[in-house]
Amino acid sequence: MPARMRHVRAIAVVMGCASLALAVSLPAQASIPHGKGAERTVLAPGDGWAAAEGSTTGGAKATPEHVYTVTNRAELIAAFEDAGDAPKIVRIAGTVHGNSDAAGTPIGCEAYQQDGYTLEKYLAAYDPEVWGRDEVPSGPLEDARVASAKRQAAAVNVNVPSNTTLIGAGKDATVVGASLQVKNVSNVIIRNLTFEDTYDCFPQWDPTDGDTGHWNSEYDNLVVYGSRHVWVDHNTFSDGDRPDADQPRYFDELFQQHDGLFDIVRGADLVTVSWNVLKDHDKTMLIGNSDGAGADDRGKLRVTLHHNLFKDVNERAPRVRFGQVDSYNNHFVATAGAAYGYTYGIGAESHLVAEHNAFSVPKGFDKATILKKWSESSLTAGDNYVNGRRTDLIAVHNAGVPAEQLTEGAGWTPTLRTRTDHPLVVPLLVGLGAGAGRPTLR
Repeated sequence: MPARMRHVRAIAVVMGCASLALAVSLPAQASIPHGKGAERTVLAPGDGWAAAEGSTTGGAKATPEHVYTVTNRAELIAAFEDAGDAPKIVRIAGTVHGNSDAAGTPIGCEAYQQDGYTLEKYLAAYDPEVWGRDEVPSGPLEDARVASAKRQAAAVNVNVPSNTTLIGAGKDATVVGASLQVKNVSNVIIRNLTFEDTYDCFPQWDPTDGDTGHWNSEYDNLVVYGSRHVWVDHNTFSDGDRPDADQPRYFDELFQQHDGLFDIVRGADLVTVSWNVLKDHDKTMLIGNSDGAGADDRGKLRVTLHHNLFKDVNERAPRVRFGQVDSYNNHFVATAGAAYGYTYGIGAESHLVAEHNAFSVPKGFDKATILKKWSESSLTAGDNYVNGRRTDLIAVHNAGVPAEQLTEGAGWTPTLRTRTDHPLVVPLLVGLGAGAGRPTLR
């Protein structure tokens, strides 16, 4: 058969598979994530690690007095405090600003400044030509930066209690500049929210970080820390209108005001992350944040990632330490000109299974960089497709980075999957269903 005919036939097969996938999915969809009944939706049996050892139900059993609609940060915190650990449903309507006053009006970084801190004074005090490069900043201006940062943290960090469903009301519910902390709790569902621009007003300059120094910032849009049974579904995460790439450079280093988009750390366990969009960011997702955290993390950090879109993220999609992580049916997109370091980071004692994923990358992209070896750990990486071609990611990596050989075999086989789609239809399905306000294709 001529090559042209083979190509046409392949397209027909792919479109047929796509039509079949949609035919299976659409009649079965339970709801849209912002529609009637969505707020009492629970995680389906078998849907990833959050369905193990019991289920994840969030606030599905909330009584009428524990159903809230909030429009600003103060109301959000008040709803959490009012219900405590009782089952609760908290709807976010409109835009909630983390950096805001008591009435919800956005405020700038100047409102947090303490003890005479200004960025101009800080830059003058710790310019390497003045301070040098051998010691981290100390003294009155660094103390003022710390005090200012502490004041911002009190506003930006919002703690989510146990037995909570936090859900966007409508298609445009947005959280800007707040860091949701799911910390040492259990049974939490977060759905249908757009998270944007959780920025640090007061990054610290560290001239000893690397060869040239770095600006280090705090805050992720969402952190799951030491918590169990968490389902994060149909959300969108990005830097919004403040991408790091547009920030100035001080001391010849990017003034980076964002940390991660969404981290899962410190003994967190039984987490399912499904149908989300994570885009336009640098350090995207950590699963396990330290090689030295084994006492907390061994036997935990069991996380499932499926049907998510990772678009133009530079690294950590995710970077894994310790955990049994099942990453399947995700779509990874790198566009020409966007910063790219790696996708999967293979870290200390990680047990990553990365299967049935799709990668869309530009011409000349080095496929060997999809995997990055940080520590001596093995992984399973089968049936992945790069630009429509089945690709052995481990073999490609080992050939392209011979000094960092990866070994095959994560040592476990995932069983908690409600369905597995062919990688050739994953871009279509994820494009239709992932992110806040998109339909549920289950």
